[in-house]
Amino acid sequence: MSGLEALLALVLPATGETLLMVGVSSLLACALGLPVGVFLVAGAPGGLTPSPVLHRLVGALVNVTRSIPFIILMVAIVPLTRLLVQTSIGTRAAMVPLVVAAIPYVARLVESALKEIPSGITEALVAMGATPRQLILRAWLPEALAALVRGATLTAISLVSYSAMAGAVGGGGLGDLAVRYGYHRMRTDVMLATIVVLLVLVQGLQFIGDRVARRLDHR
Repeated sequence: MSGLEALLALVLPATGETLLMVGVSSLLACALGLPVGVFLVAGAPGGLTPSPVLHRLVGALVNVTRSIPFIILMVAIVPLTRLLVQTSIGTRAAMVPLVVAAIPYVARLVESALKEIPSGITEALVAMGATPRQLILRAWLPEALAALVRGATLTAISLVSYSAMAGAVGGGGLGDLAVRYGYHRMRTDVMLATIVVLLVLVQGLQFIGDRVARRLDHR
């Protein structure tokens, strides 16, 4: 086996693991973070469905979770990880802290996107008798779709870097490859290949996200 073939045999499976971690974690984080972000807007004082006490609690939880460094969060929720996936090592286990770390990030991005919607749209629809559910599903989310796509893109890019950190502590993927071969075995070729693949992933995600957002932005 040539040097290039041996390198590809290491990099390709690790890239697949990273793509799996980032893809699944991004989908779950967006699915769970979206309703939290909507609540942060709708449940605020003066919002569609004001709930001041719950709003403060959710906001505080989001802020606390966002303030915890990812590597510490991974260790802190090991019991939860074991409960959900029956292991604390490997690609499946890494997805749990990735999702937990990304949910508050997504929630704040959604909140920011919804707050950019002109207040006149909300006021007009409320005056026409639209219910909060109708307003959220038929006005807020469609109007903020381009911004939400940009937020999802930023989330996926952040999870690429988080997945590399997860790999460094047994989560698999490119981070694990870089540590085991690039660092411990002093394989410069593996380290450089890992960096190149991560750069390509980030640039690819940014390019796709920007293209989709531009198509959805009707302004």
